[in-house]
Amino acid sequence: MSSRMFKASFTRPTSFAVALVFTAAVACAQYPGQVAKKTKDSPDLRAIAVLEWTGDEGKPKTSRLVPITVYDGQALQDGNVYLARPQPMALAGGVEYQLEKNGQPIGLYDIKNAGQEQGLWVGYGAWKPTPSAKPAAPKPIVDDGFDPNDDKPVLHRKHADASAKPGSGTDSSSNTGSAGPAPDPDRPTLHKKTGSDDSSGSSTSPAADPDRPTLHKKNSDDAASSTQSEDPNRPVLHKSASSANSSDGEHLNSTDPDRPKLLRGKPTGKGVDVLPSLMGIPADMQQAVAVSDAKARPEHPWNYVWANPDDQEKMKKALEDMARDALGLRTPPPPTKRVSAKLHAKPATAPEPPALVDERFRVFELAYGSGATMVLSARTDAPAAQQKFVTIIAQPDLYGNALVLLKSVTDNAHLDETPRMRLVDAVDALADNRGELLFELRGTTQRQFALYRVLRGTAEKIFVTGGGEYGVAPGD
Repeated sequence: MSSRMFKASFTRPTSFAVALVFTAAVACAQYPGQVAKKTKDSPDLRAIAVLEWTGDEGKPKTSRLVPITVYDGQALQDGNVYLARPQPMALAGGVEYQLEKNGQPIGLYDIKNAGQEQGLWVGYGAWKPTPSAKPAAPKPIVDDGFDPNDDKPVLHRKHADASAKPGSGTDSSSNTGSAGPAPDPDRPTLHKKTGSDDSSGSSTSPAADPDRPTLHKKNSDDAASSTQSEDPNRPVLHKSASSANSSDGEHLNSTDPDRPKLLRGKPTGKGVDVLPSLMGIPADMQQAVAVSDAKARPEHPWNYVWANPDDQEKMKKALEDMARDALGLRTPPPPTKRVSAKLHAKPATAPEPPALVDERFRVFELAYGSGATMVLSARTDAPAAQQKFVTIIAQPDLYGNALVLLKSVTDNAHLDETPRMRLVDAVDALADNRGELLFELRGTTQRQFALYRVLRGTAEKIFVTGGGEYGVAPGD
């Protein structure tokens, strides 16, 4: 998907007034700012990135986040330059990404700071586990002895009689309408103390005991003397003055379920920066899709479930044969039969096909009910300077055969002209509940990322980072 461009050409002389009006219209059309106020119907931004790390999943040794694209509701913008001031908005401090594998969350990544590597922005932060809701404590079961299926008669307490006599031992003002047992004539009754017995004005305090110790409040003189008699070496806890007005930004790290994502937060000031740790492209580097969206969306797994498990092996074998043909790996012919004196000679076994190195085979269901989309990538087993690479995108046709939608073949000598396509994962970049295939286009000295949409039997490239001719797939 490319951004719209306005082109105007004059084919005949026009009046100055018409040209002036037309020029003003062009100037208004090319104004990049947003003059309309944001309404509740305005789309939310959605950023797509790739997290690269070394080490274990969830506890990486080194990591970095590469911004790919930002969807503004109309078009896919380059995440490396979108609203860069100077770092792009996709790498602003406090932006949180959800890490996904096959459409399911595997963790969160909070951006701490950003920097440039080989002229491109990357972000550094911390990998956090996905927060999970604590299970509610079960309510205790109280056995009140009531059985709705029991036919036995039940005795209920009699309601207090509102017309009870004052001398019957009941208080009609407090027990009216409430259940209670019949009054006991031998039960002692507590009477309120009269005001004449309490000189202090208290109506509920008991009679004073002359031998009972009395507690008195400490006066100011005693408090001053007590303060001076305290141990000067006793440690005193003070409230941190920077806890509320801290400028280090650590208070922004708390996980808030209502916290918006992909929005500029408060300035972190002199916060603790995460130093760049992952440099270059190490051999053990792993990748995962990262999504930041201010709107919560349901999970959408991309894995495809075959109705017949044998169909998966059939399709995989067909794509492997196509990959060997594209890489020039021909299966050796079977050995010729020799005349033998033995009548029951064993038949010659078929030779094994050439091995495919770094083979990766994935099957996706990019939309509900859309069928299988297969991606196979591999390389030859040869020295580094002579290696060849292949990537195939295919779908089953109506006859159960593999239909190739895109095939990319290159070698180490031409990687800067035709980069190697390495599948990262499927991701919903346009927030339309449909997945796109995210590829890394890796060359010798540079690399890009591209999104491909598979629709109606074609694989169309809808976005590539950086622009330019580098990374154009064969056949585009």
